[in-house]
Amino acid sequence: MNSKLILYVLGFCAAIVSLAQNLYVPLLPNLQDHLHTSFYLVNMTVSIFTIALAVMQIVFGPMIDNKGRRAVLLPSMIVYALASIGCSLSSSIDALLFFRLLQGIGAAAVPLVAATMIGDIFEGKERAKGMATYQMILGIAPALGPLIGGIIGSFAGYQGAFLFLSVMAVIMLIVASLVLPETKPVVTQRKSFGVQSFARIFRNKTGAAVLLLGFILYDMFYNFIVFLPDILTHTYQLDLKQIGSTFLMLMSFSFIGSKISGKLQGNMGSVKSLFFTCTLALLSLVIFMLVAKIALVWLLVSLALAGFTAGLTMSVPPTLLTEEFVNERATALGVYNFVRYLGMAAAPLLGSLLYQGGGIFLLFGCTALIMGLAILFAKQSLASTAVSKSNANL
Repeated sequence: MNSKLILYVLGFCAAIVSLAQNLYVPLLPNLQDHLHTSFYLVNMTVSIFTIALAVMQIVFGPMIDNKGRRAVLLPSMIVYALASIGCSLSSSIDALLFFRLLQGIGAAAVPLVAATMIGDIFEGKERAKGMATYQMILGIAPALGPLIGGIIGSFAGYQGAFLFLSVMAVIMLIVASLVLPETKPVVTQRKSFGVQSFARIFRNKTGAAVLLLGFILYDMFYNFIVFLPDILTHTYQLDLKQIGSTFLMLMSFSFIGSKISGKLQGNMGSVKSLFFTCTLALLSLVIFMLVAKIALVWLLVSLALAGFTAGLTMSVPPTLLTEEFVNERATALGVYNFVRYLGMAAAPLLGSLLYQGGGIFLLFGCTALIMGLAILFAKQSLASTAVSKSNANL
C-alpha cells in the first residue's frame, strides 16, 4: 500500500469537492440575471450547499465507522458527480437549489472519509505530518476557487463552472475507485452507533476540549475573513483587486503554516502542539486588534501572522481526535466538522452585532477573551486526562 499516493489522492479529492463551495461565487450576478431570480435565492445556492455539508457530517460519521470507508465514499462521489452535472444543466433557480442540496450531501462524505483514512493509515509522528499535508492541499481550494471560476465564467458562464466541477468529479471518482483501499480497522467488539456514540465523544474530556477549541478557532478565523473587507475598504480605501491580493497573502501564509504544522506536532506531540498553536492564534488575534487601524503595513503584518497561525493550528485538532477515538474516528471527526461549521456560521451572525456595536476592539476583544478561557478549560481537561491515564498504567 503506497501511503503517500493515498494521501495525495485523498487531498486531491477533498480539494475538488471543496471547490464547489466558492468556485462560482464571482459569477453570482451573472447567475441572478440568467435565471431571473432574486439576490436572496442566488445566495441561498451557496448556503444550502454549506448547510447540507454540515448536517451530513453527523450522519455520515457513524455510517463510515460501521459500514467502511469505501462503502460510503464511492456512492457519495457518484451523488456529487451527478448533482454537479445537474447544476450545469439547471435552467431555473428551483432546479439549481435542488441539485446544490444533493451536491452538498455528496460532497460531505469526502473530507470526512479522507481525514478518517489518514488516521487509519498513519501512526504517531507520520499521522501528524500526513494530516498537515492533507490540510495544506485542502487549503489550496478556497484560495484558487474564485480565481478559476472567474476565468471559466468569463467565456462559459456559470454553466461552464459547474461543467468543470462535473468533469473533475468524474476524474475524482475514477481515481478514488482505482487507488483508495478499504482501511476500516478490524474491530472485535462492535460498539453501538447512534446517540450513544455522540454522547461518548462529548463526555470524553479530550473530545470536549477539542470540540470547544475547534468551534472558537473557526469562529475567530472567519471573523477575519468576514470583516476584513469592511476594514480594508473603510479604513484604508482599498479597491476590490487590492482586497483580493490581501486575501491571497492571508491564504499563502496559512499554506506555509500548514507545511510546518506536521513537523511541529512530530517534535512536540499533538497535545502540546494544540496549546502552543492555539496560544499563538490568540496572540495573533490580540496583535491584530491593537495594530489594525494604526497603519496598513501593521495590519498586513498582523494578518500574515494570523494566517500563519491558522495554518499551524488547523491540522492539530483532527489529529488528536483520530488518536483518541480509534474505533469511532469518522464519528468523532464528523462531530468536529459539524461543530467547526457552526463556528464559521457564528462569525457573521454574532460577529456583526459586536462589530456594529464597538468595531474591531469589541469584536476581537470578546473573541480573544473567549478563546483564552477555552484554552484554560482545555488545558485543565487534558491535564486531568493525562493524570488518569498515568494512574491506570501504574
